[in-house]
Amino acid sequence: MLEFTCLIPFITGIITIFLPIRIGRGILVLTALVHFILTVMAWLGNAKPALPQYFSTSPEGLLVLLVTSFIFLFISIYAVSYLSETEITSEPIYIGCTLFFLASMSMAALADHLIVQWIAIEATTLMSAPLIFLHRSKSALEATWKYVLICSVGIALALLGCFFVVLAMEIGHVQGAITFTALNKAATQLNPLWLKTGFIFLVIGYGTKMGLAPMHTWLPDAHSEAPSPASALLSGALLNCAFLGVYRSHQLLFQAGLGEFSGNILIGFGLLSMLVSAVFIYNQTDYKRMLAYSSIENMGIIAFGVGVGGLATYGAVLHLIHHSLIKSSLFLSSGNILLGYGSKLIAKTGNMAKVFPKTFVAFFAGFVGISGFPPFGIFVSELLIIMGTFQQGRSISITIFILALVLIFAGASRLVMKMSFGKWDDEILLDETMARVLPSYALLLTSIILCIWLPDSLYQKILSAIATVGGSING
Repeated sequence: MLEFTCLIPFITGIITIFLPIRIGRGILVLTALVHFILTVMAWLGNAKPALPQYFSTSPEGLLVLLVTSFIFLFISIYAVSYLSETEITSEPIYIGCTLFFLASMSMAALADHLIVQWIAIEATTLMSAPLIFLHRSKSALEATWKYVLICSVGIALALLGCFFVVLAMEIGHVQGAITFTALNKAATQLNPLWLKTGFIFLVIGYGTKMGLAPMHTWLPDAHSEAPSPASALLSGALLNCAFLGVYRSHQLLFQAGLGEFSGNILIGFGLLSMLVSAVFIYNQTDYKRMLAYSSIENMGIIAFGVGVGGLATYGAVLHLIHHSLIKSSLFLSSGNILLGYGSKLIAKTGNMAKVFPKTFVAFFAGFVGISGFPPFGIFVSELLIIMGTFQQGRSISITIFILALVLIFAGASRLVMKMSFGKWDDEILLDETMARVLPSYALLLTSIILCIWLPDSLYQKILSAIATVGGSING
């Protein structure tokens, strides 16, 4: 039963809250492994929804679920070692909420009903908020409230967008369930005015959770204050779930013949997000905030590619996969840096290549990958987006896109070079261990492998997902 991917982490999350810490850590990893097995079964078609009126195995949903489950497995392995090295007063709450977070993200990926998806994305906010507040500092409290309030306002606007879509059904005299499957089939009968209005509210609402500018302001604070395993989940998995809401909304408009309208809006938000990241990443003093602004940039790249359509959409979906892998690795490496140097400030880190070599390899390789250099997959995805945009004849858009990429690389490389090779005379507080380094290596290696060899099942699933929004490898 497909719904087990949501139910099992929810049930184990409740159990771990009342169990000793050591047992809870074991259940965390075991649940991650079971969840990945169930996800693979769903991917292979061996798991069907028991409630088809609410859930489905859409290509885009299964893709997001697979990425989420895969990175969660390695993040949970890392978390066991990380938690043993840090002082967290409420570790059972952390483990429980992490599993609740997985359950809500799985629900968002599999939801086919308009309102069920809204409920799931709202649940991800409630389940992940305690993870941000875990250290209970003043800055953590501020970041948590900022996250909850801004995302709640955004998700309220998304609910209003859902109501407008239903209104488009009523005016168009469309009968049936308000599922994406049913809506896509009857898309041409929906009232175009209210459908456009609904999309605007949906893209602003879910775009807030996705981290698109100018609704992004919660993201740098939340990613900076959360423990590194939680930051990896927020950036590598949560943003994809919110993007899924935007993607399915765009899918509906494309099926209704309004794809140019929604595509242009996504291009605008995508370019704005990249430019905002370019401005704020340049003088960052906190390396976790630097990575957070990188996430805003990459969500902008994905939105831009989907909005352009054609070959660029294929590149955008590839970008989603590789960004999750590489950015999760970078946040795990940042956890090692925090444990070793005792500070999130770039000025208080340095000479990592010599004093922290294993973490340096993972962090610097992650930076190379996230910047779009081979042999990592983002090189391919960004190249495809650029080629797809040229094919569409959008010369102004691609100029801004490339300029933003150059500015972001210039700003981030200066900070990473300081951390990697800058002067450092103090002692490391905590040595790096293979248990906290290997998960980062595994995620980076996966990106390299997928860059060189893309399994046919994954390739076909991507083609099926992008076909519904006009995406194609033929441009």
